[in-house]
Amino acid sequence: MVNRYRESDSLIVSEKPSNRIRDNKCMAEKVEKRRLAKGNRIGQNKGRTQSRVTLQSALDLIRQKAEMDRNEQFTAIWHHIYRIDRLRAAYLNLKRKGAPGIDGRTWEEYGRNLESNLTELSGRLKRGAYRAMPVRRTYIPKPDGRQRPIGVPVLEDKIVQRATAEVLNAIYEVDFLGFSYGFRPGRNQHNALDAVTVALESKKINWVLDIDIRGFLMQSTTNG
Repeated sequence: MVNRYRESDSLIVSEKPSNRIRDNKCMAEKVEKRRLAKGNRIGQNKGRTQSRVTLQSALDLIRQKAEMDRNEQFTAIWHHIYRIDRLRAAYLNLKRKGAPGIDGRTWEEYGRNLESNLTELSGRLKRGAYRAMPVRRTYIPKPDGRQRPIGVPVLEDKIVQRATAEVLNAIYEVDFLGFSYGFRPGRNQHNALDAVTVALESKKINWVLDIDIRGFLMQSTTNG
């Protein structure tokens, strides 16, 4: 949860530690009072090579600057995105068996000439010639018989999106509160459910609200 001025909302905290700690580094936070999942920040991105360490160091500098001045405007981060070692790291972190986009290009195929492909991609990004391709629409059946639509980008778009997200996360992660879980690195819906479980078991709860926002809006449009 963060607002447009990069200033966090007031804290709403739970008082009890998670009941599902295990040894998972990405567990629900022990105490939701923490502003940022600091345990997730560096460990999840540490690399095995010197170039990976250099990448992380660059992100750490961005993150430190964001922490020091919440009103800082970052206007010179593009070079962090199109550097080849970051694009390479993004490619290596993609799912090997991920569905291809409209161009049919797979992870394995792209990797056969990885360095030349990344060099060419970096060049297009640097000179402003990169253009994202249309997203392939596909559907996944849901247990209730409905179908969930998803978009499948082409492989190069996935690489650029991941590299961009990694740099932007270094800036905006410092603004999120500890109880925010949606679309954040190192977190998922299971961690959010763990945190909800802690709250339900440790606080006096009178009611729980569960909303399917998309379904609600679609129903409202139909009835309206």
